[in-house]
Amino acid sequence: MAGAREEEAVNTSEEPKEVDDKEEDTGAQIAPIVKLEEVAVSTGEENEEVIFDSKAKLYRFDKEGNQWKERGAGTVKLLKHQETRKVRLVMRQAKTLKICANHLVQPPMALQEHAGSDKTWVWHAPDFSDGELKEELFCIRLPSVENAKKLKALFEEIVESQGKKSEEEEKSVDSAAELLENLKVEAKAEESKPETQEQKEKEVDEKEKPAESAEAKKEA
Repeated sequence: MAGAREEEAVNTSEEPKEVDDKEEDTGAQIAPIVKLEEVAVSTGEENEEVIFDSKAKLYRFDKEGNQWKERGAGTVKLLKHQETRKVRLVMRQAKTLKICANHLVQPPMALQEHAGSDKTWVWHAPDFSDGELKEELFCIRLPSVENAKKLKALFEEIVESQGKKSEEEEKSVDSAAELLENLKVEAKAEESKPETQEQKEKEVDEKEKPAESAEAKKEA
């Protein structure tokens, strides 16, 4: 009896047979209903160099409600165009990637402290994030003092360089206008010069030619 029980115990302790979970291969092939083609996504930043990049939270001042309203939390960038060398500030919301700030950095813009915070800046800018140019008052809060100082230093450097560039362009335009005006004056002076003796004799000869040809016809 003891031997039978031991044998029974051994039989019950055997591992269960593996179950084949593989699905039965019917040989049928299911083709996709719609074939999607790859589409290149453009962000508008392809020809721009990132010179600043940081997480931030942006606010805009609502004049009607006379209060600050959150514009979004995401990534703020300073982007320099490879051809024009102009720099713009762009910020996108983290979840939706919606643009919440988009404007050129140029004179007379300036970042100023807000409420005594060394991580927060306020500034005025003609913004184009909503598809139309609007004057906005922004407030941005950076995650660290280091990032805030870096943004301010780059911002001021860009404004200064763009100001110098504008002055050079104005001087170039003024020089071109002055040169054109000088050419006009010289042309008028040339027209108003008295006729030389040679020019007078030439005019007399040209007047006498028709008379001579008429006499020649009569004689013929």
